[in-house]
Amino acid sequence: MDFRSNALSSPARVSARFVALLAFAALVAQVMATAANHPEDSLFEVIWNRARYFTNLTALLTLLSFLGMSATGRGVHRLWIGGLALWEAMTGLIYHVLLAAPLAGIDFWASHGLHTALPIAVMLWWLCFGRKTPLRVGAAIAWLVWPTIYITYALLRGQADGKYPYFFLDPGEVRWDGVAVWSGIIGGAFFLGGLVLILVARLFRR
Repeated sequence: MDFRSNALSSPARVSARFVALLAFAALVAQVMATAANHPEDSLFEVIWNRARYFTNLTALLTLLSFLGMSATGRGVHRLWIGGLALWEAMTGLIYHVLLAAPLAGIDFWASHGLHTALPIAVMLWWLCFGRKTPLRVGAAIAWLVWPTIYITYALLRGQADGKYPYFFLDPGEVRWDGVAVWSGIIGGAFFLGGLVLILVARLFRR
C-alpha cells in the first residue's frame, strides 16, 4: 500500500476515519456474535474461525487501509483503493445473492455491518474521494489477485481441517469440478465488476 500517493482533504480524512471505525465495529460485532454462538471456544478460536471468510479478511484490509489514511492524511494508491471498493462491493453482492439468511440480534447487525454498510461506505468514499485516474483494463486483471489468493488459502485450509467457508468452495458439497466451475464464475464476476468500476471511474474522474 502506498500512503504517499496523494494528500487527503479534511472531509476525506474524517470520512476515512469513519469507514475505519465502521469496519472495526462490524468485525468486533462479528466476533461477539460468533462467541455467543460458540461459548465453548476461546477468543483465539473464535478469531481463527472468522479468519476463514473472505468477508472478514477483506474487512480487515479495509480497516488497516482506512486507518492508515486517516492517520497519515495520505490516500492509498489508486489500484489499491479501487480494489478495496470492488472487493467490498462484490462481498455484499455475493452475500445478498447467494448466502443471505434471516438473522436476529447481534448476528443481524454484524452480518449487515460487514455485508451491507461497509461495502456501501467504501464505495461512497471511493466515488467521492478516491483517486481514479488512470485506470485501465489491466486494473481489472490486477484486482483478481486478492480473490485468487483467498480461494487458494480457503481450499488449502479446508484440506487441512475439513472445514470450508462457503458451499461453492466445498468439494464435499459441489465436488472438485463444481469448485472449479464456481471459482471460474466468481472470478468472472470479479473481472466484470472491475470493468464496471473502471467505467464508473471514467465518469467520476479525479
